[in-house]
Amino acid sequence: MIDSLTNQAWTLIDTGRAADALRLTTAHALSPQAPAGLLMAHAAALKAVGRPDDALTFNRRAVARAPGDRFAWYNLAATLGDLTLNAEAEEAARKTIALGLDVPEVRLVLGKALQGLRRYDEAEQAFEAALAARPLDAAAHLELAQLRWMRTGQTEKALARLDQAIARHPNETGPRLIRGAVLTFAGDHAGADATLEDALARAPEDLLVRIAAARAAGAQGDRARMLSHAREAHRRAPAASETRSVLCEALLANGEADAAARLAEDMIAAAPDDQYALVLRNTAWRILDDPRGDVFRDHAALVRTERLDTPEGWPNLDAFLDALRERLLEMHDLETHPLHQSLRGGTQIPSLDRSQDPLVRAFFASARKSVARYIEALGPGEDPIRRRRTQDFAFAGGWSVRLKSEGFHADHVHPRGWISSAFYLDLPGRFDDETTRAGWLRFGRPGCLTEPALEAEHFVKPERGTLALFPSCLWHGTRPFSDAGHRLTVAFDVVPR
Repeated sequence: MIDSLTNQAWTLIDTGRAADALRLTTAHALSPQAPAGLLMAHAAALKAVGRPDDALTFNRRAVARAPGDRFAWYNLAATLGDLTLNAEAEEAARKTIALGLDVPEVRLVLGKALQGLRRYDEAEQAFEAALAARPLDAAAHLELAQLRWMRTGQTEKALARLDQAIARHPNETGPRLIRGAVLTFAGDHAGADATLEDALARAPEDLLVRIAAARAAGAQGDRARMLSHAREAHRRAPAASETRSVLCEALLANGEADAAARLAEDMIAAAPDDQYALVLRNTAWRILDDPRGDVFRDHAALVRTERLDTPEGWPNLDAFLDALRERLLEMHDLETHPLHQSLRGGTQIPSLDRSQDPLVRAFFASARKSVARYIEALGPGEDPIRRRRTQDFAFAGGWSVRLKSEGFHADHVHPRGWISSAFYLDLPGRFDDETTRAGWLRFGRPGCLTEPALEAEHFVKPERGTLALFPSCLWHGTRPFSDAGHRLTVAFDVVPR
């Protein structure tokens, strides 16, 4: 009976019905006699519904129940990796390999754990081992290319392994997609465009390539080609969120705000808390001068700044900030920014919200007080921001950014957030120029092409020790600054529990 139930649970998970799998397995998984297979299925269901911390308990129980089961160890390693418990993830991944499960998926978990432990040479070796076993593994190519890019800031080193794969498998689109991403985030938009058009010519049916080609065309300012690609992608998969998003972007770029607003409404109907869908709709409303968008442009009510409370045990805030600054600078040991992030010209430390470092934990404890005050100040309402209002919230990502001179954040939103932030820890030079607003946080300038072009509507001047809080669905970015020093910040997202 248990084997049949376990198989049924896996089928439900594989078909996108993880919540049903969770209901099916919960009672049996709580039994002390539950077999490892059922515990693994239950853990997988928990992860699929966004509860990785709970999943870890059952992954640990599965290993205890069947200490020689290589799949139990792999699942434990993967969950530990998801939770950035890197030392334990490395140990579990190596145990998995020792038990005979040496496949690219395990090497990926190992490589990411080693990267999190800042053992970069070993991490590259793990990713290379994954590619030796599976030369076209997209995840391994992406992780290796990204790590080499962040370590060196040199596109040729980031692309070397990808270009080998492309030469050996010229009709495979995966390596070209990743090559396009590397070039995009390295600032070579013409190179990315050429790469993706080449991929599309070889695989016109590939939806992911067409979406990427549409955005690459937009980055080149070719609005007509962007719209053509986006319409074709949407025709092929009209219900997919990504095809809707790229078509909405293309419509905004081509001055079709009415159509963009209608499409964004469909996206919001399907996913009411999708912050990117909200900002696309709000951007269209701004172009149309639709008063329904006014609530999202009330920056006086939505953007709040305050000085961080001094954490317990510290004589004053400056002493704490000095200690946190030194700790984070030790961790900023790469050369440049990751892929698929807003950061340009700097480095980033991920997953700080899960850090066990006492200084980092003290920061988040104080930040929690500021978030609670911000939520209270929002007041009640039925708009997409205030209707989620609750004091029962959780941090859903935390990171630190060290920007170099001429560095900046591209305008963006946080699609899965609710409240976002920027905390200023170290500022070089002067940030008080009211004319240039160099290095200032800005709101309202779209991160996609629009016709007509829209500019920022609100700015926040950085000040050391100040925390800025705002809804995740607002366009936000920063202006570049010029200084011999660096700018060090911490940021996080908050979501209702």
